[in-house]
Amino acid sequence: MTKILVAVSSVLAAERLVAPVADVAQRLGAEVLVVHVSRPSGGQTREQEEADGERSVRTLQDGIVARGVSVQTLLMFSDDISRAILTTAQEQGVTLICLGLTGKNVFARLLAGNVPVELIRNTKIPVLLFPPDYMEPPQILPK
Repeated sequence: MTKILVAVSSVLAAERLVAPVADVAQRLGAEVLVVHVSRPSGGQTREQEEADGERSVRTLQDGIVARGVSVQTLLMFSDDISRAILTTAQEQGVTLICLGLTGKNVFARLLAGNVPVELIRNTKIPVLLFPPDYMEPPQILPK
């Protein structure tokens, strides 16, 4: 069976990814694994990051399930976000990785790391990127 890993960073990103990811999954007859990876920190910051990650994952999960697609979720903490995503993709037998780009500026990418670039450089699994201002195109392909 085809399995799509969707890495999500925020509730806003999750909301934007519901429709396109559900559409791709339906067309491929795939199940979806929604993943959120946060960098480890301590105290209330970690609790807040965990709560934000859970909201992001739940938002995407609920939206995709409502469209009839099977979804699993995973919340992780790692210093190397792209490595955590790639390791999970390999362990889970993923056939496609999807990301929604955030539109971060250069400084923010330097701090957080450029996850899409690292994924593309370090995997043989296809990576599908949705731009931050993605608008669903008109229906041109049959479902």
